[in-house]
Amino acid sequence: MPKIIQLDQHVADLIAAGEVVERPASVVKELLENSIDSGAGIITVEIAGGGMKHIRVTDNGSGMAPEDTETAFLRHATSKLSDARGLEAIGTLGFRGEALAAIAAVSKIDMQTRQAESKEGTLLKLEAGKVINKAPAGCPEGTTVTVKDLFFNTPARLKFMKSDRAEGSAVSAVVLRIALSRPDISIRFIKDNKQEYHTPGDSKIDSVIYSLLGRELKSGFISAESADETISVKGYVSKPSEARGNRGYQFFFVNGRIIKSQLLQSALEQAYRNILPSGRFPSCVLYIESGLNTVDVNVHPAKTEIKFVSDKQFYDGVHYATLGALEKDARQGGSSSALQENPHPAASPTQNYRRGDYQSPADVGYDHKPNSTKTFQTLGVEEFSKIYKTPPRQGARQGDGSSVSYPPSTPAPIFTPANTSLLPQSPYRIIGETMSMYIIVEQDEAVLFIDKHAAHERIHFDALRGKNYKPMSESLLIPVICRLGHENAATMLESADLLDDLGFTIESFGEDQVAVRYIPAEIEIDDTEQTLSEICEKLKQSGIAETEKRDNIYKTIACKAAIKAGRSSEQKELEKLAEKVMFGEITHCPHGRPLVYKLSKNTLDKNMGRV
Repeated sequence: MPKIIQLDQHVADLIAAGEVVERPASVVKELLENSIDSGAGIITVEIAGGGMKHIRVTDNGSGMAPEDTETAFLRHATSKLSDARGLEAIGTLGFRGEALAAIAAVSKIDMQTRQAESKEGTLLKLEAGKVINKAPAGCPEGTTVTVKDLFFNTPARLKFMKSDRAEGSAVSAVVLRIALSRPDISIRFIKDNKQEYHTPGDSKIDSVIYSLLGRELKSGFISAESADETISVKGYVSKPSEARGNRGYQFFFVNGRIIKSQLLQSALEQAYRNILPSGRFPSCVLYIESGLNTVDVNVHPAKTEIKFVSDKQFYDGVHYATLGALEKDARQGGSSSALQENPHPAASPTQNYRRGDYQSPADVGYDHKPNSTKTFQTLGVEEFSKIYKTPPRQGARQGDGSSVSYPPSTPAPIFTPANTSLLPQSPYRIIGETMSMYIIVEQDEAVLFIDKHAAHERIHFDALRGKNYKPMSESLLIPVICRLGHENAATMLESADLLDDLGFTIESFGEDQVAVRYIPAEIEIDDTEQTLSEICEKLKQSGIAETEKRDNIYKTIACKAAIKAGRSSEQKELEKLAEKVMFGEITHCPHGRPLVYKLSKNTLDKNMGRV
């Protein structure tokens, strides 16, 4: 049995660093939060080489006393918490005392700091967590922390880092979120000596949204607000007409902390559930304030997830603030017709929603077979067998009225396709289509309803998976600009080669956008952004095999390329789709849904009272 030993301090520090410091963006987040907690009103973030080579965060906060500088880099050393009772009501962004120690363990750090009352500051240099120099220094009030050569002593971590572009975009996304969380702080972000954005710090939500998200996004927002004695919500949600193909612009802040919450996401999206089509998502910038003892922020090392004492209060706060904003927009000439179908109660435009007044939704619970569409009714036996490699059944009627028969010594053929129940062992007749969605086929004593979209989707999916698939791309005279968000844009650019194999050609167009110059011929131009947004979500999936991830991408493209439900089809198109199904070549859509519903004459007779 292996002997149990206590790890030395260096190994323990490296393990701790792995929990906190995942990538350069993690470092920037922790340093930015420290600057905010120090009371800074102006913060500058600078990076080079995606943050792997160089990160510098400068603030005008309270600074540190000389005697505290070394202690700050020890594990579990903090000025923000003194006893266990403090965990019940945490009002700072940082509190564990792990960030600086974790960052120092895997990098080289220079720190300059000075308090307002001190004439001189302190310079501290560390390498792999060890102090190598400490000396007095002239420096401005506040603190500057410079992190160099991240993961220099843990080369195994380096192979998991992405390109400088991707890491830089991740840093940019972190800075943007934190800057959005604090309209009262002026935050400037410089990447590779170029200023990316600079917020005014005038405490106005409008100002910080405009400076970070731009005029276009800001103009698509409507004001949202709700408050009671427990919780207040204020900020902006998007107009229904400004919905996007991804959730990249949903921002929730609780007591000044940027968080990820499926609960709040659901609260927002449920307010739009009868307004937005599937695959379209609202955007928001919402600030939620509540008592410090109503949330538990000590549930995740990176502090991006929190627990609520009452899920219902927070759900309702976001949900009804959003409904109020949509109702007001409708009354002012917005999406009123859509809102009329919304079963949720609507607030007066002059009155905020209160949680006690309504029931919360939280309480409710191709080279396949030949392209010919002829059946053996119009072909002779030999011709039919030659084309389809499948002989007709014994006794079937031919076009001249004679029946197919085999010599007594020849047994009737055995049919073994994938779906024997749909094999055209007898003639079938395409009657037409109904509801611009279903192909109606009559065969024997039954009527079959074939889902056009699902069948076409399956054909595209199988083609995409084929070894010889070569997409036909359409060149766009005017590139489609897709605003995906910083991280999503970086993800797509990292996968540009894969996208090219699928018929998309993209290039960078600013930090959070990509320009699309070629798209697959089957994809509608208007579907470009939504298709790429959905592909991006598939690319970001973790914990699944690459083959499954590719299949998920193929499903997205196949769905977008397939015939849209509600669009009428020409007879030849119906015939081709029906043939694939009737010969058992395709039986289910890529998502597993059946392609055919069979209504027998016997069932119909029973329902009509004929038997």
